[in-house]
Amino acid sequence: MDLRDRLTALIEPVVESLGYELVLLEFAPSRRTGTLRLYIDAAAGIQVEDCERVSREVAGLLDVEDPIPSAYRLEVSSPGLDRPLVKPEHFRRFAGELARVQMVAPVAGQRRFRGVLRDCDGRNVTLQVESQDVSLPLADIEVARLVPDYERELRKA
Repeated sequence: MDLRDRLTALIEPVVESLGYELVLLEFAPSRRTGTLRLYIDAAAGIQVEDCERVSREVAGLLDVEDPIPSAYRLEVSSPGLDRPLVKPEHFRRFAGELARVQMVAPVAGQRRFRGVLRDCDGRNVTLQVESQDVSLPLADIEVARLVPDYERELRKA
């Protein structure tokens, strides 16, 4: 189990006990000060106060457990409009939305895809690219994010 997996196993239960979902955990070590970034979400959305609450609880946990041997900075934020898609349920929840997907290895000769999310069966993500469905192995996805629809967001305001 690598450090990222250990951190997720340690932090996710705390985040969930506070009523939030841990969408993504990123750890970027550095010579001086690394960054531990948590993206959290909730049905009602995320406010600054939510990030502060999670940050306090996670910082306390990390002070006690001390899983990171070097100096680091903790950042907690919402996933934003271009939210990362990591878990199968993320892909299912946002079916019908436009997404960008970058693969570790090429699929059908390409690594980058942009299309409408169709489905995720837990092993593969189906993305409609132009008028064709493309099946992408979930385990081989390097990065997947929603493509923000700013006009729709402006209409909501």
